[in-house]
Amino acid sequence: MQSAVAAAIKAGNHWRDLSSETRSELLDAAAQILTQQRDELSAWQILEAGKPWAEADADVCEAIDHIRYAAFQARRLFKAGNIGKGGESNAWTYHGVGPAAIIAPWNFPLAIVSGMAAAALAAGNPVVIKPAPQTPVSAYWLVQALQKAGLPAGTVGFLPGGDEIGRALVAHPDVALIAFTGSEAAGRQIIAAAMTDTPGRRHFKRVIAEMGGKNAIIVDDDADLDTSIADIVASAFSYAGQKCSACSRLIVLPAVYDQLLEKIIDAVGSLRIGDAADPSTYVGPVIDRAARDRINTAVELARLEARLIYQAPLPRELPGYYVAPGIFTDVKPDGMLAQEEVFGPILAVFRAESVEHAVELANNSRYGLTGGIMSRNPRTIEFVRQRMEVGNLYVNRRITGAVVGRQPFGGIKSSGLGSKAGGPDYLLQFVQAQVVTENTIRHGFVPPET
Repeated sequence: MQSAVAAAIKAGNHWRDLSSETRSELLDAAAQILTQQRDELSAWQILEAGKPWAEADADVCEAIDHIRYAAFQARRLFKAGNIGKGGESNAWTYHGVGPAAIIAPWNFPLAIVSGMAAAALAAGNPVVIKPAPQTPVSAYWLVQALQKAGLPAGTVGFLPGGDEIGRALVAHPDVALIAFTGSEAAGRQIIAAAMTDTPGRRHFKRVIAEMGGKNAIIVDDDADLDTSIADIVASAFSYAGQKCSACSRLIVLPAVYDQLLEKIIDAVGSLRIGDAADPSTYVGPVIDRAARDRINTAVELARLEARLIYQAPLPRELPGYYVAPGIFTDVKPDGMLAQEEVFGPILAVFRAESVEHAVELANNSRYGLTGGIMSRNPRTIEFVRQRMEVGNLYVNRRITGAVVGRQPFGGIKSSGLGSKAGGPDYLLQFVQAQVVTENTIRHGFVPPET
C-alpha cells in the first residue's frame, strides 16, 4: 500500500501538468481498448459476479461511456478562463487535488470503478484502485487498458484485497481524495475516518460516497398495469436485486392493488432462474455464500412481521449461491423489511390509501436514491415529482439502468455524499480551483537583458 501511494505521489505532478487534452486523449484510447474487449469483459463478469449476459454487457458499455464522458467533461472544464476587468488579469484554473483512493463495489465491477477512476484521472489526479475482493479481475481489465493506452507509470495503482487495504488507504496521510461506492455502513466508516486527523496530513480529505437505497415505485390507480409490471419486475429482480437502485418497495393504490399482485406473482413465477452463463437466465446467483445467508436470514425475520405471499421455486443443483425471488405483503412501514437494505430479490408491497399517503410511505426511509411513479395523470406525476425525496425519479419506466450523460446518478439523504456520477458537475469534486490575479497596468519600464 505504501509503495502504491508513493508511486502515485511521484507520478502526480507529471500527470497533473499534462494538458487536459492529452489526459483526455489517453482516456479515450483506454475506452477504445475496452470496446475491443467487450465480449471477453462480459464473460469475466459472468464468471466473477454471476451477472447474466445482458447485465454483464450493459456494465461493460457503461464503463466505456463513463471513461469517454470524463474525457469529454475534462476538455470542457479545463478551458482557461479570465474573469478580470480593467487593469488586471484574474485567471481562473482548475488543478487535481492529489492521490485518489478508488474503493469500488462488486455489483458493477467495471462500470463504477471506471466512472470513479476516469473522473479522478481526467481531473489530473493519480489513482490507487482498491477493487472489491469478489471481483478483482474485472477491475484489473480497466488497469490494463489504462496502462496500454499510455498513462505514465505510477499514475494508476492497483491494490486487490480485503477491507484492511481500504482502511489503510483511507487513513494514509497523503491520500487527498476518496471515491467510494458500497454499503451505507462502510461509507459512514470511511467518512468518519477521513475526517480524523492523522500525523503528517496537510489537507482535509475529500470523500465522494455513493451508498445504499431502499427504493420505492408508486403505482397509481390509473397506471397501465401491463407495461408497469415489466418495469417493476426488471427493477426488483434483474441481477437478483443486487443493485443499489433496485426496487425493494412497491406502493400500490387500492383500486389496482389486488389486480397488480396477481399479475406480478405470475410475472415473477415466469422468470428463469439459473446459471448466469446461460443466455436465457433472468435471475442468476447472488455474489457469494455470505450474501445468500444474509438475504435468507432477512427473509426469515421478515416472516415474523409480514406475509410471504409468493416465493419462486429454485431449480435443483444450480452452481453458485441462489436466493428464491420473494414477495411480501402486510409489511409494517417501520419494520425491518421496510427500512433495511436487503440487497437481494425480495420485494415488499404496501397498500396506500391515496397518492399523498403513497409518497409519505416512500419517503419514510433514511435513504433517497431512486424512485418511480407509474401513472397516466399529469397532476399525480407532478405531485410525486415535487414531493418524493430521491436523487433519481423515473416516470412510467424501470428505476434501474441510468445512462451516463442522460440520467446522472446519485442519491440524497443517507444514500450519497457528492455530485451525481455521469453528470456535468461530477468532475468538480476531483479538482481545486485557483485564481491568479495580476496587475496589468505597469509603471516604468524594465529593459530586456542584453
